[in-house]
Amino acid sequence: MEIVLALAIGVLTGSGVWLLLRPRTFQIIMGLSLLSYAVNLFIFSMGRLGLQLGKVPVLAAHAPQDLQHYADPLPQALVLTAIVIGFAMTALFLVVLLASRGMSGTDHVDGSHSRDRQEML
Repeated sequence: MEIVLALAIGVLTGSGVWLLLRPRTFQIIMGLSLLSYAVNLFIFSMGRLGLQLGKVPVLAAHAPQDLQHYADPLPQALVLTAIVIGFAMTALFLVVLLASRGMSGTDHVDGSHSRDRQEML
């Protein structure tokens, strides 16, 4: 299972970096989203080391009060917060993308294709 998780994190990171290097704004936004998913998976998987798998993150009355019987709740809380922040960031970037495309007429990062388009008109 660790191999599958490591491969998934690697594929998401590689795809995100590849999309970040593309010249269009929408591809950059998707690359940032893929990188945030990879980081979330990495944080979540690292929080499971040293503790037992399949255990609850909250204290139970019938279980002993040591860390061997519980999952670490901090990575779960961090990933949940990162998902919400990542969703808001993606929505904000899409609004900025639409406004920038409306003002410049192109979605290229450097804006060089907008001058070519204006010369054709």
